[in-house]
Amino acid sequence: MIRGRYRYRLAHRYPPEHGGGANVLGEVGSVTELERLLKRYAPVTLADLREAA
Repeated sequence: MIRGRYRYRLAHRYPPEHGGGANVLGEVGSVTELERLLKRYAPVTLADLREAA
């Protein structure tokens, strides 16, 4: 949550053996925009995702 609004971030995380870290592919403000971002970058849907801790 940023300034009272939810932001959804699509990121690719690298395993520790490859240096760790993350590459942020995009950040959006709505679930609809997140779905479009997923279609552009990944072969998954919203149903395949889980919330990061």
